[in-house]
Amino acid sequence: MHPERTTAGWQALDRQHYLHPFTDYKFLHAKGTRVIVKAEGVYLYDSEGNRILDGMAGLWCVNVGYGRRELAEAAYRQMLELPYYNSFFQTAHPPAIELAKQLVDLTPPQFNRVFFTGSGSEGNDTVVRLVRRYWDLLGQPERKVIISRVNAYHGSTMAGASLGGMAFMHEQGGLPIPDIVHIPQPYWYGEGGDLSPDEFGLKAARELEKKILELGAHRVAAFIGEPIQGAGGVIIPPTATGRRSSASATVTASCSSPTRSFAGSAAPATGSAAISTASART
Repeated sequence: MHPERTTAGWQALDRQHYLHPFTDYKFLHAKGTRVIVKAEGVYLYDSEGNRILDGMAGLWCVNVGYGRRELAEAAYRQMLELPYYNSFFQTAHPPAIELAKQLVDLTPPQFNRVFFTGSGSEGNDTVVRLVRRYWDLLGQPERKVIISRVNAYHGSTMAGASLGGMAFMHEQGGLPIPDIVHIPQPYWYGEGGDLSPDEFGLKAARELEKKILELGAHRVAAFIGEPIQGAGGVIIPPTATGRRSSASATVTASCSSPTRSFAGSAAPATGSAAISTASART
């Protein structure tokens, strides 16, 4: 960092060189960016000396707070010992192996293997390829369709934004890509009307069953859904939605072994999502 720069100087450089995601640049350039220079605990500090409570925890990913010395020291030691090596050429290294084992221990029992990526978007792109290839290898290449939800967020890459159900993102680049479809979101507060949460939850879950039957279970590769729709408005589905959605996938899909891998992000995921094959738990 250049401590001699002023806020105005950083803002000028920002206008000239730095592209921000999901941003109205005309508005931003007129207003000027807020420049964050340090953080500690749950607080951020900007270049004007203001202390700001970080209610979003970064982008919902700084779960243990800022300035944790033990994390910085662990990263420093690892950077000195082995900062990087790939796993393309029949190689591995202890941190990746140990972390994969720890993730398997912490996640539900159907997840036995881990594929690391650099972001949630990349993780969900990987999931699209992985689940379609899975069905290819089982001799069912017609199983390509992935069902998601309207207003879901699963990343901003081509596949991630397609899996997401946000119309304004689909307008940017001719999305969604083929064989990704969407069902209504389980948003009882905004869309439940006179139904109770349980009644609306069942109604929302039946949309999954309806879509599977409409498409034909033999074409459905997977359903992807956020346990809580984060970017869509922190939408918590009624309890009945989860129970019925699992039952719908079981009843309407042909029997086969579920996928047993977890495509995870090495960094906190953007729009992290739970994904299961349409025949899981049959």
